[in-house]
Amino acid sequence: MSQTEATKTTGSVDEAAAAAEAAAMGSGKQQLETYRVYVVTWNVGSRFPDNISLRQLLGLQDAKVSPEQSHHLPDIYALGLQEVNAQPQQQVLGLFKEDPWTHKAKELLRGYDYVAVKTEQMQGLLLSMFVRRRHVQHLQDIEAEYTRTGFGGIWGNKGAVSVRFTLYGCGLAFVVAHLAAHDHQLDERIEDYKQILEHHHYHVKRYREIYDHDYVFWFGDLNFRLQGGDSSMEVRELLRDEAQHEALIQRDQLFQVREKSQQAFQVLQERLPAFPPTFKFREGTSEYDLKRRPAWTDRIMYAVQPLNRQPGMQLSIEQCSYKSHPVYTISDHKPVTSDFALKLYPNVRAPGVVFSPLTLWKIGDENTVEYRKQAEFEEGPNDWIGIYPAEYASLADYAAYEYVNQAESPASSDSNHEADPFDTPAHHRRGRHHHRNRQRLRRHQEANAQEQVRLDFADDVELRHGEQYLLIYFRSTGVRGVTSLAGISAVFVAEKRHGSPHRTEYHVD
Repeated sequence: MSQTEATKTTGSVDEAAAAAEAAAMGSGKQQLETYRVYVVTWNVGSRFPDNISLRQLLGLQDAKVSPEQSHHLPDIYALGLQEVNAQPQQQVLGLFKEDPWTHKAKELLRGYDYVAVKTEQMQGLLLSMFVRRRHVQHLQDIEAEYTRTGFGGIWGNKGAVSVRFTLYGCGLAFVVAHLAAHDHQLDERIEDYKQILEHHHYHVKRYREIYDHDYVFWFGDLNFRLQGGDSSMEVRELLRDEAQHEALIQRDQLFQVREKSQQAFQVLQERLPAFPPTFKFREGTSEYDLKRRPAWTDRIMYAVQPLNRQPGMQLSIEQCSYKSHPVYTISDHKPVTSDFALKLYPNVRAPGVVFSPLTLWKIGDENTVEYRKQAEFEEGPNDWIGIYPAEYASLADYAAYEYVNQAESPASSDSNHEADPFDTPAHHRRGRHHHRNRQRLRRHQEANAQEQVRLDFADDVELRHGEQYLLIYFRSTGVRGVTSLAGISAVFVAEKRHGSPHRTEYHVD
């Protein structure tokens, strides 16, 4: 699909989807509220974050920013990195634990009540998404995608990864890219961009392509350089004269192809950089390495489809800040961040499930989880319920889980080999010791078109005595598919059983 076609597609209204969305909005009056998105891009040059602080990078360096005073912090963080260490040993370790950069960001952000909701990696290209906890239950249709452009599309050293989701009635897409390098490779960068658009596809109604989304954030080491035949030393001297800055940015290749020739990225907007070029530096310093001409290779752009689906309630976005961070010296690039304010519809709610209260989980017994499906809610083919620590910092931090549909028939002898819901071999599925030849899931249709469901968890679920947990229902289409959060339970306590084993069920009148 061309950009023009994509723009036309985005402007059209899918009547069926609009009707379903309207049904999900409830009777409350529609309104727009402002939310904040914080985007980071950094080519880390295969370095690890062992001896650096991410506080300034994530806008948390202000001493006044404490967990108790964090109401003004972003609602969403998008951390996009390039040239993350992708050596074979790191690739193997990545199968069993999250990469060091995501882990370090998660451990810092958890103190401010953020949850890591999705990470996508393609070799050295990494995108990690963090969302304030209060918004997590409203995330719908989370999906990741990637496109290789290196060596004719067969190698992932260049290309793009993305994460999209729907939040409060709007589709958001975050695309981090690493395009072809070197001054003379402008045509290759334009071709990389076109290849990403051509091969990046999602499986969410109304949001099939990147530019179908209400908000798009496209960022990364895009590798655009300066036009002209200046030497590295001449460019450096021009940069020392602030009066020459605007003239230099007018010669920026990305500015030229986006604003002038419109060969690439013309759908996107960008506040022109007011910071010095972020490439190329001598590692460990803030001095330019004159082996390459300084250039604004690291960029953050955005787009909005203002009409959305609400007549008279136009969406909007503002790029509030756009800056580099020279204090970071571990690679030959400086990181770049941008803070955005955008509008969403806060009272848009998708139908889901409502868990009945569960005050106590008896460790060593089978326990029954009970929930009601709202009338408009449709199960997916791979729905599952996870047990999470009450203060979970990642959607991958579950302690145990059960698939919903697979529980309707008696457990089979090879059930230990079923796929992990997040497709991560590091997690072991807990809870497989069920009584044979007994359905573990029972359904009861109620008069109001809602359905009451009871699901048994096995007696070998390994929870910690005295600690608090909660349940999350995920609607899922399967591995590398589309995932939505459909319901989160209240917190309950896990306690060791006393006496002989027995099966316990909890019912709410």
